[in-house]
Parts: sequence; C-alpha cells; structure tokens
Amino acid sequence: MVRSARAGPTLAASGAAPLASLPGVGPALAEKLAARGLLTLQDLWLHLPRQYEDRTSLAPIRQLQAGVAVQVEGRVEAVERGFRYRPMLRVALSDESRATLVLRFFHFRAQQAAQFAPGTRVRAYGTPRPGQHGLEMVHPSYRVLGEGEHGLGEALDPVYPEVEGIGPANLRKLVGLALERLPDADTLELLPLEVRDALQLPGLRDALVTLHRPPRDADVAALQAGLHPAQRRLALEELLAHQLSLRRQRIALQQLGARPLRGKGALVERLRASLPFALTGAQQRVYAQVRDDLAQPRPMLRLVQGDVGSGKTVVAAMAALLAVEAGRQAALMAPTELLAEQHLANLRGWLEPLGVRVCWLAGKVTGKARAQALAQVASGAAQVVVGTHALMQEGVAFHDLALAIVDEQHRFGVHQRLALRDKGQRDAVPHQLVMTATPIPRTLAMSAYADLDVSAIDELPPGRTPVTTIALAAERRPELIERIRAACAEGRQAYWVCTLIDDSDEVVAQAAQSTFEALTLALPELRIGLVHGRQKAADKQATMRAFKQGELGLLVATTVIEVGVDVPNASLMVIENAERLGLAQLHQLRGRVGRGSAASSCVLLYQSPLSAMARERLDTLRRSNDGFEIAEKDLQLRGPGELLGTRQTGLAAFRIADLARDADLLPRVHALADQLLQAAPATAAAVVQRWVGGAARYASA
Repeated sequence: MVRSARAGPTLAASGAAPLASLPGVGPALAEKLAARGLLTLQDLWLHLPRQYEDRTSLAPIRQLQAGVAVQVEGRVEAVERGFRYRPMLRVALSDESRATLVLRFFHFRAQQAAQFAPGTRVRAYGTPRPGQHGLEMVHPSYRVLGEGEHGLGEALDPVYPEVEGIGPANLRKLVGLALERLPDADTLELLPLEVRDALQLPGLRDALVTLHRPPRDADVAALQAGLHPAQRRLALEELLAHQLSLRRQRIALQQLGARPLRGKGALVERLRASLPFALTGAQQRVYAQVRDDLAQPRPMLRLVQGDVGSGKTVVAAMAALLAVEAGRQAALMAPTELLAEQHLANLRGWLEPLGVRVCWLAGKVTGKARAQALAQVASGAAQVVVGTHALMQEGVAFHDLALAIVDEQHRFGVHQRLALRDKGQRDAVPHQLVMTATPIPRTLAMSAYADLDVSAIDELPPGRTPVTTIALAAERRPELIERIRAACAEGRQAYWVCTLIDDSDEVVAQAAQSTFEALTLALPELRIGLVHGRQKAADKQATMRAFKQGELGLLVATTVIEVGVDVPNASLMVIENAERLGLAQLHQLRGRVGRGSAASSCVLLYQSPLSAMARERLDTLRRSNDGFEIAEKDLQLRGPGELLGTRQTGLAAFRIADLARDADLLPRVHALADQLLQAAPATAAAVVQRWVGGAARYASA
C-alpha cells in the first residue's frame, strides 16, 4: 500500500502563473521566452542548467590540461590585434606560476580590446586547447578585476540552454526570480516518502534548488553526467509521468471496448496452406498472441517488432483475415507509397486467391478511381484497404473497421494515428496492430510504448544469408566501382545510396543526381536507375519496378528506399557518407540486400577522419547483423528522440530523464505507476499534469 504524499495543486497553483507576473518581464521578453516554450513559472523551474562552471577556485596556468575547463587569473603581458584573414584579438596572460596562457577572440569591439592594457588583472573561465604557442582559450568568459578584488564564487555557476534574444546573465536572473516563488516542500511533493527513502533521493523542492544553485562542494562530475541524486529525483518523476500518461490512455481506450473477432480461422488456415514457405516459430508465436488479443471485447493494442525480412506482413495478413472472416474490414497504413504498394502487392497475391477483396487508396488515386475506391470502402465491398495517410482523410468512411494496422508507426505523426483509430464504429474502437522493422530496445519499449503490448519476431526465415559488412574510406571509390561492374556482370544487382544530410531535400537529390551521372560515365555497359524524394511518384515507381524486374543493374537512390523495397537479386549495397547516419537507419538500409540466397555485402563508404562516435557506429554494424543488439547500441549513442522519430509528441521529449542513462529506474517506475493508479488516482493525475500536460492524448496514439 502506498501512502501518497498530499496531492496538492500541480507544481502548485503558483507554478501555473505566467512569466509576465515576474518583475521586468514585459510583452517583448515574454514573447522571446514563449518561443522557447517557457510560459509559466513551472517552465522556468524545470529549465535546468545544461552544465556548470566551477568558479569557486583558481587553477595555476602551469597545471592546465587541454580539454579540462577551469578558472584562471593573471596579468596581461601582451596584446595583439590581427586582420590577416579575419579580425582577431590575442591576449597573453601570465600568473605567479610564471606560465603563459593566450586568450583568443574573433568577435570583439574596440572598447573590449582597450580593456586589456598590459598589467591589468583578468580572471577568465574556459577550456584550454593546444594553440600555436602553447595552450589557449578561445572566447572564454572573463572579468577585468580591480586591484583590491579577490573574492571567488560561493557556488557552481549554472549555464542554461540558450533562449534566443536573452543573454545568459538575464536568463539566470529570471530563473532566480522564479525560484523565489517556489512553494514549500509539502505543497510541491507528489512522490511517496518511502519511494524517495528507498532510493535515497531528496524532495522535489530541494532537488530543484540544488540543481539551479548547487553548493560549492557539490559533486560536479555527477552533475555533468546526470547522475546526481537531485537529477535522479526529477528523472524518476518525469519517467513516472510519461508512464502514467500512457497507461491512463490505455485504460481509457480499453474502456471504450471493441467487438471481439472469434472466428475459427478457416481463411487463415487456407492462407497458410497456400504460402510457398513455412512460418517460423517466432511468427507462429506472435500470431497466437494477436489472435488471443482480437478475441477479447477490448481493443488490441499490440506492437510487433521484427528485423528487416522477419515476416511481419504475413502476421498482419493473418490478423486481417480474422477481421474478414467476422464480416468486417481491416486497413493497413504505411508511411510511403513505395512501402504501401509493396504491401498491396503482397496482400493481393496472398488474399485475392482466397476470394478477399483488397482495395488501394493513396494520394495518387484520383478522379473516378478514387470515387470508386471510397464507395467500396464505405459499402464494405472492400474487405482489406491498403494505403498511405490518405486513409485518414475526412472523406474516407469505413463500413465497419475492425482492425487498423500501422506499419513503421514512428514515421507517422500522432494526430494521423488517432485519425485512423477514430474511423471505427461509434460504440467501439478498432483493434490496433502496429508494426516496425526498427527493433526497439527493451528500455525504450518499457517506457515509450507502455500503452502497447510488445511482441518480437526475433527469428529470420530459413535461407536468408547474413550480410557481410565492410567499411571503406571514400578514396577507395574506384575499387568499389570495379566491384559493382563484376557483380552486375554475374547477373546480380546493386544499390548505391546517397545519404548526404542537409536541411534541404534538394541538396540530397543533387548529390544523388551527380553520383548517378558519375557512375553512368564510369559504367557505360550498365543500365542505371535514379530514385530520390523530389521525383514525381510515377517516375519513382517506374524506376523501382524496372529495378525489381531486373531491367536495371544498379540503382542510385537516397534513403527513400530505406523501408519496404524487396529485390532478392540485389546482393551489393554501397552507402555513401555512412558516418552521417544513425545505426538504426544504416541497419534498415543494409536490410535491402541479403533477401535472396546469394552471398550479400554492404559497403559503408565514409569520409575521413571519423569521429569517435561514427567509428563506434560503423564498428557495431560490421560486427553484428542482430537488429535488437544494434538498437540497444543506437539508444546508447543517440538517445531516444532520434530513434522514435521527431514527431512522437509526448514520448521522447524528456526534459530531464534519459532512457539510456536512467534505465535502472524503470522497474521502480512501473511498480509505482501500478500503485498510484490503484491507490491514489488523484496523485497520478497531478504527476501527469505537471510533466506531460496537454500532450497526454497524443502520447498513446
């Protein structure tokens, strides 16, 4: 039994006060803060420092180490202004250790340069690095000292995430004013005392004060690593809020009810008998879980994850047949027309021989064809509907949607998934089956997908050959072109993927275009195709079809081919600028080869020199073909935001918590969520309101 802390107002009523209530915050300043998402006092309380500067002590210049931030004090020995390539100010400081440090500035005013007269005492804080004449600090923060001035800082100085148009000193002052309005500890506290005691964590008020104003003896290393008890206290409550939000959504949705699908599975058996392959043990296990879910009078909420080529679509097809057998409809939604078309081809090939009518509805279906498709969907004549986000548009009305299948769900905005869910009958919601070929690390599944039951197809079909992965420096490109020539001469096919990352699709398209032109010159005997995101859909489809049918030997493409392209004869893939991509995306791309019985290779072409993180990514990919192991590593290296996709409103947007770092808190979070939902629902609601607020509905879509 949990003895809940008093469920007072959320981060107290005072926390909801607008920032305009602070002295000196007029409309212009409030607008700048709002642009950064800072609207209330609570937002400033939770706008935590990104790092700390230790100005409580001085380091002798002789003992400085490159890369270690410190505070130094010395007298100006010499000043030099230069304008050879761009304006530059160099100030030489020396101290009692008789060593010299150079302060270098590229942006400065004449008045600033005049401050550094020889003999002036200066105190500077920054990170030394090797320069032309020993160590130097580039653009350190500094202060010119008066002759009698000696005092050091009493505490660590917080450095806040920047807010455009507001200087660091002004931002620190605003946070200080907001902290003066922190309520007393009892009003703020929502976590049970026994939970805090068990983990040796402070109360919320103490944690906030410590993080904004850490004492001079605070453990700086723990603070920088995010492992200080004050940070853990906030991370625990934030993880709990997201967990509760998702779980409450699941409870609310399941109370709406769904109509059970309890057929004998005759159509499924006919499909299994007609397939040219046997289901793997993992496919059979996951299908059994799905079938059991669909038989319940509450909506199924299941995520099926499986590596590229593990056979998720067959499981989805079998689930769709259970809906059809019950006289109802199933819909499958994919994020791109390429992927949706591939699902359409598979489902038509499998289901139409069984007498099941499969309908296609995508953005490019227009005019009479669209009107006809909409009529079939509305009348129930279309039993299985396949499409893109066009399925969720207002004009699409289903006759009786029983099952909504969403592929690669992290590529959809949450509003889109809600729109498909709302296409069911008024008295019940459709069952939901979500599929992803991006294996999800266990820690992420435990938190970001707390509203879903998670199944894994963790076994590849027999006959699939592991892909050999090698990393090559870009200088060895000519060797690679010869390798492609040899592979295509033997009747095999290859991909060349251009992954130049830029804010503009146009730049990626240009990179693909120039690569296509260079390879066409280098390999005149080959038929080469080009696919990128700026082409018309019809042109893309035509090129992909030609490649699939073996009419093209080499396909130059952007990452548009990352999901859903199945060409068993393609056995070689080159990924250019591989160092720029995350592990999960590289693994997805690599999954386009090795789909047949021929030995397959993936070449990661990189630009030297590699950063330490890029080297680790490429090494991981070379070592492993296991998508689940790769996903865990990707979470460690990149964090959850990129893994889930930027549009996962309410999921990965943690302010303090870090799923990789704080994974050990999750079992405690799960247990506490169970207890609060049962014993203290008002406290649970207050925790969600504090951290998630209005994002709650979208968090469970």
